[in-house]
Amino acid sequence: MFLGASSGSSSILIIYVVVFGGLYFFYLRPRNRKQKAARLQGRKVEVGDRAQTIGGFVGTVVKQDDDLVTLRSTSGVELEFVPTAIARKYEVVVPESSDDETKNQEGDK
Repeated sequence: MFLGASSGSSSILIIYVVVFGGLYFFYLRPRNRKQKAARLQGRKVEVGDRAQTIGGFVGTVVKQDDDLVTLRSTSGVELEFVPTAIARKYEVVVPESSDDETKNQEGDK
């Protein structure tokens, strides 16, 4: 009697392991690789680009080696960072012009 119950529960366990393994290899693993590639792509900076570090420092890349990235602030201070400290390229977001709203308001008067 115990052999039948033990055999049934072990087959269910094997099914769970196979399903989770398939889920991992066909869904989770490729998604994690894509996220990592996107993160690394966002961190790539070239000389002349503006970059933000993980600490919040924003500056222009003036020199780049395999071991260090040198950023210059607007005040002229140059700091060296390891490449993994670069969080992202810093692109200033310009708010949309409100000229259309001003023209509509003037036209209504």
